[in-house]
Amino acid sequence: MAYSGSGFRPSNLPVEEGKVYEAKIEDIGREGDGLARIQNFVVFVPGTKIGDEVKIRITKVHRRMAFGEVVRE
Repeated sequence: MAYSGSGFRPSNLPVEEGKVYEAKIEDIGREGDGLARIQNFVVFVPGTKIGDEVKIRITKVHRRMAFGEVVRE
């Protein structure tokens, strides 16, 4: 397990803070954020809806989930 100073970042998680991933929004979380899965790892993405296919930049990583933002080109 490593601590990068910007958040929790164990080496065995499938996402990394700052990196961009492509994913499909599969569900909506309790707070209304879109929910995507990257290698079965939950990523919450505000401003999305079910069915959206988006590029996501990971902004924060926790042990069981991450948060991201849509990358607009």
